[in-house]
Amino acid sequence: MAKKGVSMRLFLAAALLSLPAALHAEPMSLDEALRLAEARAPELQARAAGLDAARSSAIAADRLPDPKLDLAVKDFPVTGPDAGRFNRDDFTMQVIGISQEFTNPAKRRARALRANADIGVAEAEQAIAAQDVRLATALAWIDLHYAKKRLKKLDLLDAELDDLQATVTARLASGAARPAQALEPEQLRAQLADRRSALIADIARYRAQLTRFTGDTAVDTTGDLPPLAVDGDALRAGLAALPLLRGYDARTLAADADTGLARADKRPDWTVNAAYGRREPNFGDLVTVGVTIDLPLFAKKRQDPKIAARASEATRARLDREAAEREAEASLSADLAMHQMHDEQLANARTRLVPLAKKRAQLDLESFGAGRLDLGTALLSTLALAEAEVDALAREAEVARDAVRINYTYGETRR
Repeated sequence: MAKKGVSMRLFLAAALLSLPAALHAEPMSLDEALRLAEARAPELQARAAGLDAARSSAIAADRLPDPKLDLAVKDFPVTGPDAGRFNRDDFTMQVIGISQEFTNPAKRRARALRANADIGVAEAEQAIAAQDVRLATALAWIDLHYAKKRLKKLDLLDAELDDLQATVTARLASGAARPAQALEPEQLRAQLADRRSALIADIARYRAQLTRFTGDTAVDTTGDLPPLAVDGDALRAGLAALPLLRGYDARTLAADADTGLARADKRPDWTVNAAYGRREPNFGDLVTVGVTIDLPLFAKKRQDPKIAARASEATRARLDREAAEREAEASLSADLAMHQMHDEQLANARTRLVPLAKKRAQLDLESFGAGRLDLGTALLSTLALAEAEVDALAREAEVARDAVRINYTYGETRR
């Protein structure tokens, strides 16, 4: 009975371990893919571990060093009549002592500031990694979503070719079409097969990319994209809070802390020590108490060059931060301009290119049915319509990619 209970518990444990993969074996929406990527992406777990390490290190950053225990035998004779013997003269002592180093307060404060800056850097790196994972996951989802839509358009065109093939067959039977025209739908179908193969390869590539972040080997997309509004003014106003710039701010603080540490080296540390010396019982024991103080006497050749170097590093960090902010502003303006262009191109495709291609294909097919147009021209019009519809989907995908890239790059300021 006990063995049966153990077996049941092992079975339940195995089932529970397999649940995470099973729960997400079905198609997922964009929000579900993002949540799964945030929970499973190994780079985010690595950044979280780095943040934990920085926080743990900060606890001990401004602490005093551990005290030191000194054990010694002093003045033990190694030559002469008392060589190798204890307690035969008044010089040999067994000594036990303790010493404590006291780091100057300025250095301890600078170390604490440096440790806090390291925490800021780790937090910024975690935010940047989360931003990158969300962006890559969203783009992979969008690419897969629209690649499937384009493939569906090709399937619809393939079905239309079946109807057209039936019309050609009927016209051949009546003698209204040349025998060679029977091959033209098959030629178009062969061209579509090439495009289908390319799309299927793209779908596999996008699915692999989505699997890379979600960890779901059977990943697929479902649902539509949520609204993706882009507010350029709000994004510009929030640039200073970007994880990238927060990282530069943290590195600037770290450089300032390093400068403070270099300056603190000009202030002496000191060590307090005490020792008890035990001698031969005929003589009295001894106690020693002392203080050791650092003497930074040659600052021009030792401390001052280090201070200047650290100050220059701090200046470089500030200039790097300013350059990064200007780069972010320029990149945002360029991305907004591209997004506007792609949005206008999508509107042109929806309102003009696709309707015109649809109307032309319909008129050419009617002319072909009435015997006023050759089949090749009608097929070209049908192919042009399919290309216009697929191109409109590609433009729609580009607009969605722009919106996601802009919002996730310049608007993701969460910690």
